Amino acid sequence: MTGNPIDRRTMLRSAALLAATALAAACTPDPQPPATTTPGPQETPVPTTSSAVLLVFFSRAGENYWNGGRRDLEVGNTAVLATKIADRLGCDVYEIQAADPYPESYDETVARNVREQDDDARPEIAEPLPDVGGYDTVILASPIWNVRPPMIMSTFAEALDLTGKTILPVTTHAMSGLGRAPDVYAELAPTATIGEGLTIRGEEAADADTELDRWLSTKNLT
Repeated sequence: MTGNPIDRRTMLRSAALLAATALAAACTPDPQPPATTTPGPQETPVPTTSSAVLLVFFSRAGENYWNGGRRDLEVGNTAVLATKIADRLGCDVYEIQAADPYPESYDETVARNVREQDDDARPEIAEPLPDVGGYDTVILASPIWNVRPPMIMSTFAEALDLTGKTILPVTTHAMSGLGRAPDVYAELAPTATIGEGLTIRGEEAADADTELDRWLSTKNLT
C-alpha cells in the first residue's frame, strides 16, 4: 500500500469487482499481542479534488459474522462501502493496513481486539500516514468491534493534527450502529468537528446505495 490517492482508488475499484459476488458482513474483534508502536513518517499526497475530502478506511476480509453465523469474505464490508463512497466522490483515499495483520479467523480476531481494547493499545499502521493539511473533511470508515472502532483507528486519529477538520464517522456493524465512534473521535481529536455519521449493517453494505446517497446529500458531498 502507498499513500498515492489515485492508486488507492484503483485498488478500491478492483475490490468492488470481487465484492460483487458476495454480500458484506460486519466484523467484531480478535487475538494476538497488540502492537503499540508509533506510525512511520508521513507522506505528503496533495489533495486532487475540489471538495478536499479524504476517505480513510480500515477493513478486514476473511471469516466474518453473517446473520448469526459466519461467512468468508474476499473483500471486507467496510472496503465494499468505501468503494461506493470513493466512486461517488472521486475523493482521495487512504487505506489503513495493520503492520501486524489481523487473523483470518473471526474468533481469533475477536480475542485480539478484546486484548487491544483492555490495553488501550495503538496497533501499528503498516504504511506512512498521509498529510491531511489540505483536506477540509476526513471520512473515517471502519467496522465496529465490541461497540467501538478497532483500536488501529485510534492510532490514526491520535497521530495526526485534525484541528479544524470535519470528521465524518462511517461504520459497518452487526448490531451496534455507530457504537462509540463519535465519542472516540471527539476524545482523540478534540479540536475537530465531529459530523453526523453513517452506519450500515455489514450484511447490507453491498446494497446500501440508497442510504449512502441520502447521507452524502445531507453532508453536501455530492
